[in-house]
Amino acid sequence: MTRGALVITGASRGIGAATAKMAAAAGYAVCVNYKDRKAPAETVVAAIKAAGGKAIAVQADVSDAASVTAMFAAADRELGPLTGLVNNAGVASARTPFGDISPAVFKDVMDVNVLGSFLCAQAAVARMSTARGGRGGAIVNLSSVAARTGGFRLAHYVAAKGAIVSLTKAMALELAEVGVRVNAVAPGVIATDQNDLSDPERVAKLKASVPLGRAGTPDEVAHAIMYLLSDAASYITGTVLEVAGGR
Repeated sequence: MTRGALVITGASRGIGAATAKMAAAAGYAVCVNYKDRKAPAETVVAAIKAAGGKAIAVQADVSDAASVTAMFAAADRELGPLTGLVNNAGVASARTPFGDISPAVFKDVMDVNVLGSFLCAQAAVARMSTARGGRGGAIVNLSSVAARTGGFRLAHYVAAKGAIVSLTKAMALELAEVGVRVNAVAPGVIATDQNDLSDPERVAKLKASVPLGRAGTPDEVAHAIMYLLSDAASYITGTVLEVAGGR
């Protein structure tokens, strides 16, 4: 069954890649976005095609409006009508004492995480809105449990992920009337190559801080994203679903 086209930003690895493969298996034609990691993105696309799915890899910097416009135009041409968006692209930057976070670093984190989600959502809504002839659809934004708990020496990242929660709620209120649901997923500590958990000392600390005693997996987050995209979540909008092991 064809579910329409789905754009997933930052989908060359980790949560984005896991979601892309899961979505393709569920019947979406998937746009696998990447900024710099072309080869891993193409590997994700090859895996989807090998399993009988449809996907394309598209380079775009989500914080650049012209780049976002070009990406969605490519999805239009090659994948058909859009029905979903997963705003997964993001940067965390290094842990930095609050007083040492430079304006440039703060701006970069906000640009990729918040402005990027905003620009992609605008492009998606222009296509999915029933008021504009679209089929309706769903947007899932990636926040973080850190938006609620805070993060040590991560004020820039926490501020960005908190903004995602607020943006999600504002969008959900406004877009319900045009057939677009908007929710967020807030992961906790997830075992990805971006979050190396090979240090035994760090793993021990993690077990003490997470009630379930382990890191989550990209697939576990992807399942939550897929639920919010699906018809099973048709009466859910403006919600933040935490995938954080009880943290």
